Amino acid sequence: MSSLALYRRYRPESFAEVIGQEHVTDPLQQALRNNRVNHAYLFSGPRGCGKTTSARILARCLNCEQGPTPTPCGECQSCQDLARNGPGSIDVIEIDAASHGGVDDARDLREKAFFGPASSRYKIYIIDEAHMVTPAGFNALLKVVEEPPEHLKFIFATTEPEKVIGTIRSRTHHYPFRLVPPGTLRNYLADVCGRENSPVEDGVLPLVVRAGAGSVRDSMSVMDQLLAGAGDDGVTYAMATSLLGYTDGSLLDSIVDAFAAGDGAAAFEVVDRVIEGGNDPRRFVADLLERLRDLVILAAVPDAGEKGLIDAPADVVERMQAQASVFGAAELSRAADLVNEGLTEMRGATSPRLQVELICARVLLPAAYDDERSLQARLDRLERGASAAAASAFAAPPAAAAPMGYVPGPDAHAPAQAPPMGLAGPDPSLIHIPEPTRP
Repeated sequence: MSSLALYRRYRPESFAEVIGQEHVTDPLQQALRNNRVNHAYLFSGPRGCGKTTSARILARCLNCEQGPTPTPCGECQSCQDLARNGPGSIDVIEIDAASHGGVDDARDLREKAFFGPASSRYKIYIIDEAHMVTPAGFNALLKVVEEPPEHLKFIFATTEPEKVIGTIRSRTHHYPFRLVPPGTLRNYLADVCGRENSPVEDGVLPLVVRAGAGSVRDSMSVMDQLLAGAGDDGVTYAMATSLLGYTDGSLLDSIVDAFAAGDGAAAFEVVDRVIEGGNDPRRFVADLLERLRDLVILAAVPDAGEKGLIDAPADVVERMQAQASVFGAAELSRAADLVNEGLTEMRGATSPRLQVELICARVLLPAAYDDERSLQARLDRLERGASAAAASAFAAPPAAAAPMGYVPGPDAHAPAQAPPMGLAGPDPSLIHIPEPTRP
């Protein structure tokens, strides 16, 4: 197996392989088809979302022997030089502006830019971390970016486009990249794991996607770490939660069940298990907030799992649906608000355990607060208690049936009961019927 990092081993070589950036790759491919390529581009967006990779693909498309083309042939010398594991091209120069962003570096670039390409169609400068170029450096580049020779192309890549001076930005075609959606990223990781012949348990990929936060490179790095430490049975859920520092689902289930039952002893026991297990209290609270968010959505949208609003395996979604059904909407909203407030208060806290226990106490004791939110949560609990009582009453065993053929009669020993007032008929002994008169 190759020793290259996973994100380098599977780096896209064409725009068709770039995931989650169709709003950028489609217009770029169309521009290449129409032969309307600009002399300068600005690629901006979060880290690890494909800016520099797309810049290399664009350079490959421009210098392909069959180009400019949206689909590089992959066979010519230029395509091979700029391939995933290629040696690179002398006519495609990558500059890290974090260490070469001064005015002297810009002047040196400007002087070399006017020399034609050695063997390719264009000389292309890819300036990474372009926001690190100093204002004096940008001003030194301004003239050559504004009126470059025919053989020259610039591609600026940055996470902070607002720091690129306006005079440079106005002369580029700006393409904003964005974070990759969780569903797209999860499917991509599943495909990579299949190519690596590494089994992965259900629930692992959502954790990796969450750790990567929408960045393909970060997600691939996390996945690479898990695959490197996997045994014969592949990447297990327990291994992923332990290595990534996330809270095990059983602890979250236990604390949510304790909140639903109003069981303080069970809630504080979970806190003790979290601390004694060496888990990060702040991470536990953040994961609890994530769980409450899922429950709030499930309470409002019962089929949220099918609609993709919740990123979790089917069995976990089913378990959360059962949890959401025993809460009232006000209870869940209040619990989520309190946990969110507690998470904010935990920044810089000297006793994280105390903060977690206080959060649990606030959630468990809505009667201790006089605000409308707590009042509504108490009403939810009362309604749930009344529903449970009614259900138990309906479930009570029926009275014993009378034997067949038995006709109940008046109990001789039971005292006679007067009929209800207004319903009693006249006593026959008191009715006087007059005799007929004889003539």
